[in-house]
Amino acid sequence: MAQSVLWVATRKGTFKVEKRGGRWQAALSGHAGTGVNYVAREPKTNRLWALLGHGHWGAKLSVSDDGGATWRDHTTQIKFPDGARYIGQDMFEDSTSDFGVGWKIVTRKATVQKLWVIGFGGDGAIWVGTIPGGLFVSRDGGASFELNRPLWNHESRGGDLFSGDGTGETKWFGTPASEGGEFAPGLHSICVNPRDPKHVLVAVSTAGVIETRDGGATWRPRNKGMSMDHHPDPNAEWGHDTHLIEQCAGAPEHVWQQNHAGVFYSDNGAESWRKVSAPDVGVHFGFPISADAHNGRSAWLVPGRGDNQRTAIDGGLFVARTDDGGASWRQLRQGLPQECAYDIVYRHALDNRDGLVAFGSTTGNLYISEDRGERWSAVSHNLPPVYAVRFG
Repeated sequence: MAQSVLWVATRKGTFKVEKRGGRWQAALSGHAGTGVNYVAREPKTNRLWALLGHGHWGAKLSVSDDGGATWRDHTTQIKFPDGARYIGQDMFEDSTSDFGVGWKIVTRKATVQKLWVIGFGGDGAIWVGTIPGGLFVSRDGGASFELNRPLWNHESRGGDLFSGDGTGETKWFGTPASEGGEFAPGLHSICVNPRDPKHVLVAVSTAGVIETRDGGATWRPRNKGMSMDHHPDPNAEWGHDTHLIEQCAGAPEHVWQQNHAGVFYSDNGAESWRKVSAPDVGVHFGFPISADAHNGRSAWLVPGRGDNQRTAIDGGLFVARTDDGGASWRQLRQGLPQECAYDIVYRHALDNRDGLVAFGSTTGNLYISEDRGERWSAVSHNLPPVYAVRFG
């Protein structure tokens, strides 16, 4: 097995994890004390990109060209263009509602609340997803980033608000993941087809899965077969609370999804989905999912108890794996705590590569397996809350 490096993005810095002296060891690589939402290596250049959340100072891109030994603020930072607005919702108390709250439609000026995910195309394109629901792209190696206006101005979110008030309606709703910001939509998943860089799938909380086949010139929903147990129309085209999608690199027609309403799988490139939850073995609610890079029918996830109790199920932590497209799931528990475990794993905090599987939790626990999840060992119990893990 080739030597692998695991990059860990946490609430208080970026950590590099390597195997030394027969043990996996974590060391602070940079951004001490700073919230880091995501870290990933750009395949073409080996540059490391970190998406930072400075709180008071806002969102920033940080890069390293020496394997994480040193980091610097990127010379270009991502900003919405002048005039960018979006339709959102303000919550208010409503005694007539079943939930005790109501929503008022408002139009807001767009500012970057969170840089959430970064993806890379085989053509050199760099894609970044943000809250509120922006998709930015660079086609010059990161020298400049441009908002993808066809998606920003899509009819599903009210049309073109640069030139007017649009339709005044939106089918994109919010996520609390902005961590103190506005309740706004967030674009958290970017899957660039390894065989065709113009074919990109993105996912939005809360809207669903959206696809372009022409490099971002046009977009269409890809939510057929998905269902929402929290919606008056469970089979509506929009409004799906997708938590994460991931594509099999070697067989990109296989796409996996962890959704608020369950686990979904597609073997036709997200043209349609089928629900593959297995509540009897705890596979239903959660945030992350990781697709095997070679076998499209294999995937891992770390389930949680539910939206109102975001903890491990019944105090025991386990990873679930399927090798048959979700027809069956195995609970993988060896080496993981089975009592008093309150871990929850965020959407980007699970990854796999060549038999290695790793995940980190909000309680600062980081685990790794070298045999596809059969046995686990703890790398650390003392990290800050983990936001993302990525091999690279």
